[in-house]
Amino acid sequence: MAPIAVRLQIQDRYVVMDNGLLQVTLSKPEGIVTGIQFNGIDNLLEVVDGKDNYGGYWDVVWNGAKASGIFDVIKGTSFKVIKEDEDQVELSFTRTWDPSLEDKVIPLNIDKRFIMLRGCSGFYSYAIYEHLNEWPEFSLGETRIAFKLKKDKFHYMAIADNRQRPMPLPDDRTKGRCQSLAYAEAVLLTNPIEPEFKGEVDDKYQYSCENKDNKVHGWICMDPPVGFWQITPSDEFRTCGPLKQNLTSHVGPTTLAMFHSTHYAGPDLGPKFQQGEAWKKVFGPVFIYLNSAFIGEDPLSLWNDAKTQMLTEAQSWPYSFPASEDFPFSDQRGTVSGRLLVHDSYVDEEWVPANSAYVGLALPGEVGSWQRECKGYQFWTRADENGFFSISNIRAGDYNLYAWVPGFIGDYKYEVVLTITGGCTVDLGEIVYEPPRDGPTLWEIGIPDRSAAEFYVPDPNPNYVNKLYVNHPDRFRQYGLWDRYTELYPDGDLVFTIGASDYMKDWFFAQVNRKKDNGYQATTWQIKFKLDSVNRTGKYKLRLALASATLSELQVRFNDPKANRPHFTTGLIGRDNSIARHGIHGLYWLYNVDVPGTRLVEGDNTIFLTQPRSSSPFQGIMYDYIRLEGPSTTDPNKNK
Repeated sequence: MAPIAVRLQIQDRYVVMDNGLLQVTLSKPEGIVTGIQFNGIDNLLEVVDGKDNYGGYWDVVWNGAKASGIFDVIKGTSFKVIKEDEDQVELSFTRTWDPSLEDKVIPLNIDKRFIMLRGCSGFYSYAIYEHLNEWPEFSLGETRIAFKLKKDKFHYMAIADNRQRPMPLPDDRTKGRCQSLAYAEAVLLTNPIEPEFKGEVDDKYQYSCENKDNKVHGWICMDPPVGFWQITPSDEFRTCGPLKQNLTSHVGPTTLAMFHSTHYAGPDLGPKFQQGEAWKKVFGPVFIYLNSAFIGEDPLSLWNDAKTQMLTEAQSWPYSFPASEDFPFSDQRGTVSGRLLVHDSYVDEEWVPANSAYVGLALPGEVGSWQRECKGYQFWTRADENGFFSISNIRAGDYNLYAWVPGFIGDYKYEVVLTITGGCTVDLGEIVYEPPRDGPTLWEIGIPDRSAAEFYVPDPNPNYVNKLYVNHPDRFRQYGLWDRYTELYPDGDLVFTIGASDYMKDWFFAQVNRKKDNGYQATTWQIKFKLDSVNRTGKYKLRLALASATLSELQVRFNDPKANRPHFTTGLIGRDNSIARHGIHGLYWLYNVDVPGTRLVEGDNTIFLTQPRSSSPFQGIMYDYIRLEGPSTTDPNKNK
């Protein structure tokens, strides 16, 4: 039987899209999703009559000249039907800014769109944000779509094959049922409604995910078996590249489509728009997918079906149905391809393929600027084992091509700005990345992959466990690991001996502060190593790749821990809060420290790494990789 035609009902305060599979109700002209009817459930959303709450909504967090941290649920003031026929309905809910709204709402024109297609078990949403030249300055902290599902229906959450579980109820986070922990988002469940959750920690940040993996997540209702899934078919409209971490789903039951946030990075990722700066960006479309199973079938099979649907959506990108002229179709986009090679002459005289390199296009900028770029679009792919890459469906515009290669430090940038036009194909041929290198490796600690995951991650305090992450590869997501350092090193700080220590067992995943009495104190780690000989006139190089930094400082001293002035300091860096929020990395930092041979001695040497800022347990550093290079054995002007 042919799918039922899409129908649109326009009422005084509401508008309803219906394609026979589901029915979506939105407030008019606000454009808040107040109802989703599916598979015999009158409303999948938690909406309480008479209360100022919303089932599904777009929102922003922004800062103006006179106020900061303003949370704004985006309510349209004008409603329009963009398209209506048997195959598709597209609705527009707009809010237009004018000077009378200054310091009240974010200075943007916002056009929220909702689309329903014939025969499609779900609906799409996207929005166009626009800042005009003469409008006031502001910065954007966060924007997203949030859905609040019925708490008596949706109890099972899934965000990955190995990250899914029954979840506590939102009531379990209320007074009398939980104990607040070190920061607001984390609670210990002391008297949950379901006893199985007693003694567990609940924290929404434990379910964060990198953009590159954040494709589908959501919830399952067991009776009747129904799934509610948020599918993101493309990362092009997300900010800051494939490693940027964002929230997904969490206790509520809540599902989020995160487009932009400062999580795991801090204010560096809050784009600032000046008066006189024109800007327009399309966020989305994303797909809200609903599925169901027959009674008696395993409801968890809905997760596998959602993953299959995610692949279908990704293969359909860019969609052919959005009606806004600001969303370009496939024939209006371009392609860039090539082959990336790596030349590190101290490892291999030959050029080697950049196996599994991350290669992407972002707005023109400095080397590595893509991880902080948060105004434009980005387009990323992974090179194959031979270094070949192809990036398709790129919006027209000017870009730099950037890359980084697992196993090598630093960032690559193709120096020529690439201008993409509709239908163009750019073949860069072979391009070569020469990673930072001055001399041969004397020793190294870790793996250069922008993560601290290979280092020692302890078991959590048994009083603060999330059962999902017991014997799990993401064990770093457990709560309170910062205090485990003091328990593991009660009498002195970490000492790592080259040739004897194992970084997987002996290098704590984060250099955190030591708990002492009612406060915290700074820590100094040691790296001990032997040198059979020292070139006193030569220049050595210490490479320090950091995976995270939070209001911290790294001081480096050689062979004298009490030297009044460190040989090198980063100064105060980082606001990514990865230690507190269970992320194994934040932003990537690379420091290349010149070390005169006079700082070293034949025989036993020690490098002292001090993090002196100690007002909080969350101040600290995660290392990605450390390498000491000997003096150059080649042309001193080569391979800087």
